[in-house]
Amino acid sequence: MDRSDVITLVKEVKTQDTNGVWRMTETERDVFCQVNSITRAEFFEAGRNGLNPGYTFTMFFGDYDGERTVKYNGNAYGVYRTYHGRTDVIELYVERKGGTNG
Repeated sequence: MDRSDVITLVKEVKTQDTNGVWRMTETERDVFCQVNSITRAEFFEAGRNGLNPGYTFTMFFGDYDGERTVKYNGNAYGVYRTYHGRTDVIELYVERKGGTNG
């Protein structure tokens, strides 16, 4: 599998500042993956559930830590489904996040 594309995984982390106030902060990290278009079946099934699927990102399972946001080509996408079979890869199914430009 060709994993020559790079995506940015965005994780929200709850941290406490010096005043004791809890805040959500984002951490980002880049990982290599393979980018694929959504299949026709996935497009229609996700559409029936009110989703607007965009891509499937296939990457090494150990690189994924439950992130719910992915950045790719300047756009932010939300992970709506993952698939991990019996191999060392995981597939992230994403949809374009509304109201974001990157």
